[in-house]
Amino acid sequence: MGADPRAAAVLILFGVLDTLPAGREAQDAAVSRDLDVLLLARATTLRAHPGQVAFPGGRLDPGDDGPVAAALREAREETGLDPAGVEVLGALPQVPLEYSGHLVTPVLGWWRHPSPVGVVDVAESAAVFRAPVADLLDPRRRGVTVIRRDGQEWRGPAFELDGHLVWGFTAILLDVLFDRLGWTESWDAQRVIALPG
Repeated sequence: MGADPRAAAVLILFGVLDTLPAGREAQDAAVSRDLDVLLLARATTLRAHPGQVAFPGGRLDPGDDGPVAAALREAREETGLDPAGVEVLGALPQVPLEYSGHLVTPVLGWWRHPSPVGVVDVAESAAVFRAPVADLLDPRRRGVTVIRRDGQEWRGPAFELDGHLVWGFTAILLDVLFDRLGWTESWDAQRVIALPG
């Protein structure tokens, strides 16, 4: 990581985001079929991570009162959610991203009072959607992505979800979080999922 990484934050927002349950029951009874996490698909015209599925978030602005405020502000700007309905559960340890030079703080939240969400700026987001947690945990939807660059190989977790592929930083955070919560179901870590394009 460079000497001066740029501070950023993402909002990992769980809740019951609509009336549609997951397509399956999770093995862990603690995971309700109604439990969702909020994700967005970045616009394909963006220079950084075009088309990639992500949590709402971005860089800290000078006016932000820390990473929690930044994550909530970015989520409002990107999805239109009302931050007043979000109960912040806490911030996870910062994650350095060597490739982009960011130091990212994941902020966990529970959506006590869901508000309507959608694409606010088509130049930034192509879609805003719920991801049913039980479906993300489905071993049939799990695998790894492989990136080969400059003679090196990078493998990371991936989740297939109704026309979206969750991979990279977002998939890593979900994978670690599901493991720590004890929700992960046995899946085939040798199954390679091709990256789009």
